[in-house]
Amino acid sequence: MSIQSTIEAAASTLPPSLARVAAAIQENPSVVIDKTINELAEESHTSVASVVRFCRAIGFSGYAPLRMALATELGKEAAQFSARGAFGSEISDDDTLREAVSKLAALELLAIEETVARLDFTVLEAAIDAVDGADRILLFGIGASQFVAEDLAHKLLRVGRNAHVLSDPHEAIAATVLHTSPTVAIGFSHAGATVETVRFLQTARANGVATIAVTSAKDSPLAQAADHALFTEVRESSFRAGAMVSRIAQLTLVDCLFVGVAKRRYAETVDALQRTREATRALRD
Repeated sequence: MSIQSTIEAAASTLPPSLARVAAAIQENPSVVIDKTINELAEESHTSVASVVRFCRAIGFSGYAPLRMALATELGKEAAQFSARGAFGSEISDDDTLREAVSKLAALELLAIEETVARLDFTVLEAAIDAVDGADRILLFGIGASQFVAEDLAHKLLRVGRNAHVLSDPHEAIAATVLHTSPTVAIGFSHAGATVETVRFLQTARANGVATIAVTSAKDSPLAQAADHALFTEVRESSFRAGAMVSRIAQLTLVDCLFVGVAKRRYAETVDALQRTREATRALRD
């Protein structure tokens, strides 16, 4: 995982003093290169000791190792995305539309690349086994995560799988309790802390239902409630009304999961896709 993705994933679980350091770096990663530890502490309205604790919380022994590693990471990314302008900085009021779109596109491309690069294929195979062996697939998420759940349900339904997106939290929990055939429950949450989604997986697991989590936070309650946890690697822009980069990363995992399930019955999948394509085309004619 990249340093910036590590900070993004850890930010919501850090104590306030360390979270302020994370926020300063997320807003402008080059602040670590440009400022001394004292200057960063002052800018974050915290202490030097808190900056050191932050470094240790994300896997570094101190500020100097973080500074060197982040400088290397930013240098590589600047070279990779040199044509996209000021990559690595937040979208600002001074940006042209082209510059703002380029920054967002670079973050989304990185999210896809890093998510796939860090994907645990053993866990993915186990999740595919669970979905392929289920007679009923229950999907749940809140907000933008619900859109991702709907995307997977749509894909699965098009190949004849019994998939249900549950929009009401009470209905979702009830559905996990009332099962008489093999069932899998899939919960979506970027931070992995959405109470309703966590409860959905916890209840499902307690009632013998196989559980899958799609999240970015490895130590989150959602990941802990899952038999199989699939993780995104994301650096979300603060200039957003809802999930943007994190949604793209979740959709990447959804597509990986779908392709894996579809390949298990390749001929059947191709036939189902052809038949449903022809049926929907008839509606347009």
